[in-house]
Amino acid sequence: MEDYSCIIFDSDGVLVDSETLSARVFREMAMELGFEMDFESAVEQFAGISMKENLQFIQDNIRGSLPEDFEEKFRQRTYEAFKTDLRAVEGIHELIEKVKVPFCVASSGPPEKISLNLELVNLLDRFENRIFSSYDIQSWKPEPGIFLHAAKEMGFRPEECVVIEDSSPGIRAAVAGGFKVYARAREKDRQHFKSLGAIPFEDMSVLEKLLAL
Repeated sequence: MEDYSCIIFDSDGVLVDSETLSARVFREMAMELGFEMDFESAVEQFAGISMKENLQFIQDNIRGSLPEDFEEKFRQRTYEAFKTDLRAVEGIHELIEKVKVPFCVASSGPPEKISLNLELVNLLDRFENRIFSSYDIQSWKPEPGIFLHAAKEMGFRPEECVVIEDSSPGIRAAVAGGFKVYARAREKDRQHFKSLGAIPFEDMSVLEKLLAL
């Protein structure tokens, strides 16, 4: 018997496999400004980190200032990449089919980006009217605001919910809000995520067991 009444999913890296695509675009645009970095380092640096922090990181590693339209162009280029290359996280459709409690998505991304990404991987109809964005409340992870907002809107207390995450800021946000957290983790992240208070899992079949689906 599950010990939760609501599931709050992060989007990037949990529902949609977008983190590596975003990191690829960040890397390409940083290199165009003279900052060389390999792909693995880009994923490590940019995945799961806020736009503000990523822009500051690039600014700190280039000569001169970031172009004023850098963020706008980044979003345009990632949208184009998503249209052709975005995939759902393996096993997520099957997992969601088995969920019997209310669920929603809570993400740091802009609402239109969350909706577009879910639409591209045929998940939007499962989350319509249950999409919560940091941009709506002007509070970003690792602050707990977005998860507290999602739980309240769904009609549950934090202790009645579980959060599904895949990044350090997201785990910190959920733990700070009083939520139980399951974290999709690469092998090298498992111990770190555990130290932050999350229960790591490697794929959706393991998460199914953790959620007792």
